[in-house]
Amino acid sequence: MQYVWDLQDVDGTQVAVVGGKAAHLGELSRVDGVRVPAGFCVSTDAFRRIIAEAPAIEDRLGELSRLDPDDREPIRALSAEIRRTIEGIAIPDDLAAAITDALARLGEPTGYAVRSSATAEDLPTASFAGQQDTYLNIVGPAAILRHVSRCWASLFTERAVIYRRRNDIDHRAVRMAVVVQRMVSPDASGILFTADPVTGNRRVTTVDAGFGLGEALVSGLVNPDVFKVRDGEIVARTVAAKQRALHALPAGGTREVAIDAPQQEQPALTDAQVVRLAQLGRRIEAHFGSPQDIEWCLVDDDFRIVQSRPITTLFPIPVPATDDRENRVYASVGHQQMMTDPMKPLGLSLWQLMAMVPMHEAGGRLFVDVTRHLASPESRAGLLELSGKSDPLTRDALETVLDREDFVATLPDAGPTGLRERAASAPIETDPAVVTGLIERSRASVAALERDIRTKSGPALFDFLLEDFEEHRRVLGDPLNMRAIMAGMDATWWLNDKLREWLGEKNAADTLTLSAPDNVTSEMGLALLDVADVIRPYPDVVAFLQGVEDEGFLNELAKLDGGPEARDAIESYLDRYGMRCVGEIDITRPRWRERPDTLVPALLDNVRLFEPGAAARRFEQGRQAAQQKERDVLFRLRALPDGAHKADETKRMIDRVRTFIGYREYPKYNIVSRSFVYKRALLAEADRLVRAGVLAEREDAFYLTFHELHDAVRTHRVDGGLIRRRKDAFRSYHALTPPRVLTSEGEAVAGSYRRDDAPAGALVGLPVSAGVVEGRARVVLDMAEADLEAGDILVTTFTDPSWSPLFVAIAGLVTEVGGLMTHGAVIAREYGLPAVVGVARATRLIRDGQRIRVHGIDGYVEILP
Repeated sequence: MQYVWDLQDVDGTQVAVVGGKAAHLGELSRVDGVRVPAGFCVSTDAFRRIIAEAPAIEDRLGELSRLDPDDREPIRALSAEIRRTIEGIAIPDDLAAAITDALARLGEPTGYAVRSSATAEDLPTASFAGQQDTYLNIVGPAAILRHVSRCWASLFTERAVIYRRRNDIDHRAVRMAVVVQRMVSPDASGILFTADPVTGNRRVTTVDAGFGLGEALVSGLVNPDVFKVRDGEIVARTVAAKQRALHALPAGGTREVAIDAPQQEQPALTDAQVVRLAQLGRRIEAHFGSPQDIEWCLVDDDFRIVQSRPITTLFPIPVPATDDRENRVYASVGHQQMMTDPMKPLGLSLWQLMAMVPMHEAGGRLFVDVTRHLASPESRAGLLELSGKSDPLTRDALETVLDREDFVATLPDAGPTGLRERAASAPIETDPAVVTGLIERSRASVAALERDIRTKSGPALFDFLLEDFEEHRRVLGDPLNMRAIMAGMDATWWLNDKLREWLGEKNAADTLTLSAPDNVTSEMGLALLDVADVIRPYPDVVAFLQGVEDEGFLNELAKLDGGPEARDAIESYLDRYGMRCVGEIDITRPRWRERPDTLVPALLDNVRLFEPGAAARRFEQGRQAAQQKERDVLFRLRALPDGAHKADETKRMIDRVRTFIGYREYPKYNIVSRSFVYKRALLAEADRLVRAGVLAEREDAFYLTFHELHDAVRTHRVDGGLIRRRKDAFRSYHALTPPRVLTSEGEAVAGSYRRDDAPAGALVGLPVSAGVVEGRARVVLDMAEADLEAGDILVTTFTDPSWSPLFVAIAGLVTEVGGLMTHGAVIAREYGLPAVVGVARATRLIRDGQRIRVHGIDGYVEILP
């Protein structure tokens, strides 16, 4: 058994033996021009041997794995006990001899850095930066052996344990190696990022630098100098006042020292050194094949590299369809579809196959390349206008990119290319029969799909689905369908613009659209109130539902008094809406039909908070409020100059918005209905693969693309390693925040409101539903865990149609993502809920239970004392 490895003898393939840090250091030593301080690694086999000396540790790790990462006290106590146990184990003589022999081979007595190197460290998906311990300038074999034990124990620091739990990494699957490296006494040190860690720009290198040991920067003892380098030139610099530095002591350990006043304002590196370091970073980045976070030291004008790890916080860049190396601008699909969570590969690929425009994947999300639209002045205007009305932050982000005049080249106009231009090119008559006909055509198309797919299986199923994707795009891309969607949206915008101009009234269309007909999403929320009416008279049913914990409750329900009636009502609801769920654009998400228990909390809230007949009353109240608003607006307009003409135009637009605005929700319902039919057929194929031993479980199919699953069905072969890697990647994607706009340089552009009309301290967003409401904030990240009372204000990241059953019980809405015509905004207006969307970091800035005031007219949220 080899317990000690020279760093020169290890490489990136040996993470399991020497851990992530040592494997990277071994690789670094192979890069031309890179100098790595000499040293060795105490392998994971040594750690395994030490752990075997204390069998009780295995039981403690089992306990640790069952704790919630938020249970800090038990984690703190249990992890401290494990650390004490490990540090108390005597290092066996032969292992100690192997370490001291390696020290002797390094030559003259000196200080050493003793550093953790865990197998789950410096990974592409999780850096574990700072989670385990490093000890600097340790002198003498006895002290080094003691600190090797402390490094082993640091695998179970409280922060490392919580980090692993939150990244779904098994404590028992991680091993610790220890790097022992000759200490260097640098003139300067710091961190080099080969991509800008703030903006994500891959062409910008960022250098943080300070005097002495780099630990002073990492610990926050001093502020660093910061240099930004692009294309071999320093493009920005900040020189900090560096009053203190950390230096190694001859006898071991480190000490803070004061820097002489004249030197404090001097940069730690010369410009030439900064550029040379940036070039070295690019060489290291090329070797590892991804942007790197690099720790460096400067010794006598010579750089030493002491660590390099992937930058795991960067959002990946979509891969363009062509390798023409032109600048590209990508717009987020998730911010338009109200689902910014990562999607699994099958869901991504299916959405791409069904989409009307090409979409590119990055970080588990989808993006559309809008470069061509931005390059043409005519299509640019249309894109900016449409994005501005749906999400001002996206428009501002696009304009921010356009302000960099050289990034997007201007091309000749190629004629109208956007949805708005196509829709506006042929007016549509204000006729309810248009909407009725479109809905009937959609229903007939889904019914035909359900009928024809029953006979399809195996490779023939996939051929059939590819043909049906074409049918889906034909239905969705019908020009009449597009004109109906845009008619309602255009009429809403017209009413808001004109009534503000003529009457000084903001967002007047919010009331005029209340209880509009044919809105399948608002009907879905009201229909659950009707289900509650069936359940409410039966106490046994209500009590049973309060204890439901899994999806199999419907069969048990029928055994209770009133159970058959309750089950039938729920089943009928699921027949109509069971294809829906949170994040429904991802086909792999469990649908309500698959997990009906998801609806139980909202159903019980309806039983508790409402009286019988609430659905019909709410709809009628909304309809009457809209009628009263119409009479009021027309009356006031007629009193204005040219009032008769203005009233007639407004009446025409009110009729138009009430005819078409409800249909805005139907195409999404059609997409999700078709997708659920596809999902059931694909899961049947996955079940066959499980029975044949090709897949370990049916959900493994979700980590294959549509075409990969097709190949698996055809060949009965699957790369199990690919599925494992995809699962790891999917977990890592949850830690990434998808940008609204992303460039081909990797820059994430967030956009801003650029407003100064909100009170100091208010959280600014987009007003989408008029009114002002004050109440208790309920921060809800999972619909199934909602616990609402009458008058609560829902605060969440995003809402899609599946959240509408909650809307009947709340008084207001605040979301981090959304636009004027996204689903949450439409339903908030339908139900008359004051709403502000697009509030950056709302779920983190607003605490659950705080009192807040939502200004749905002016677009801001106040946190109240």
